[in-house]
Amino acid sequence: MDEQAVKQFRDYMIEAGRRNREQKYEKYRRLNAFCEKGQILFTGSSLMEYFPVVEMTEGMTEKKVYNRGVGGSTSFEFLDHIDAVLFDLEPSVVFLNIGTNDLSRPDYSHEGLKERYRFIFTQIAERLPDTKVYFMAFYPMNEAKMSHPMAFGLRTNELTTEANAAVKEVCAEFSFVEYLDCNEGLRDEAGRLKEEFVIDGVHMWPEAYALVLEKLRPYLEAL
Repeated sequence: MDEQAVKQFRDYMIEAGRRNREQKYEKYRRLNAFCEKGQILFTGSSLMEYFPVVEMTEGMTEKKVYNRGVGGSTSFEFLDHIDAVLFDLEPSVVFLNIGTNDLSRPDYSHEGLKERYRFIFTQIAERLPDTKVYFMAFYPMNEAKMSHPMAFGLRTNELTTEANAAVKEVCAEFSFVEYLDCNEGLRDEAGRLKEEFVIDGVHMWPEAYALVLEKLRPYLEAL
């Protein structure tokens, strides 16, 4: 395959991914009309979409649990579609994990991520003043299990750790936001996502989410 054909295929796949995400946003917009307001929302990118939280939390809380994760989304895209993935549901509690795909971009900066999170939190404060927000720290990854070294762009465990610290600073600026690190038990001795939890270097099997949920259990059972 020549260079031009490779570029065309890459562009096709990028556009196909964008169209797929747009369909999910439209599905959520339509589905939200049938959902109950004031419930619990988990929202973010693929690491939230893959979280089988609706199934795993059955009977854990009296409130309904909704998942509005969209694989491949960035914090930029989250803001573009924030009604569909957050405000339409008018949740009383939000568990948020968005921004890991930002780390893969060549123009990524911690300051930029912090500004976008400030904007997200400020909008929530204005439109849902009684809502509690939990930022769920970005998960570790395992580069050795990737199909290609650049499968997830420039993202690394070191960069992810730095990004967590950056967003944690922003969380401390808002009284209704709490930073939650649920990563205990996910890492191996080298600090990577444990091999038994890895799908593709970044995404995780349900067994990993079961550990995450145990950290969340006290917060959910109190609702």
